[in-house]
Amino acid sequence: MEKMGTHLVVDAWQAPAELLNDPEQIRAAMIEAIAAGEATLIDLCVHQFSPHGVTATATLAESHIAIHTWPEYGYFAADLFFCGKGKPKVAMKVLQTALQAKEVKMHEMDRGFPTASMKQRLEASMYK
Repeated sequence: MEKMGTHLVVDAWQAPAELLNDPEQIRAAMIEAIAAGEATLIDLCVHQFSPHGVTATATLAESHIAIHTWPEYGYFAADLFFCGKGKPKVAMKVLQTALQAKEVKMHEMDRGFPTASMKQRLEASMYK
């Protein structure tokens, strides 16, 4: 595979509800994670739901980070996709620490083309 990036899909449990329901804590955790992951922030959107829960999405030059919280369950789901030389696992560790999740399950996937020749064929077809 010609790797274009790394995609992490994460479930995290046993995090304090007050952290998961605080949009400013989520914002701060995202900014810290982006810096630690050596990514470049383009835009950050944080939304507080009623009666509880927060969703935050960060558009990065390297791709994105998204987090969705369920404070009532002490649970959050995160999605980190980094292209290039960023460090998504480092960014995820920062999120886990900042949001005090005691248990995390992470799936890592390489994203890209199955073969270099497929990428070359696709690139060639774009310029016809």
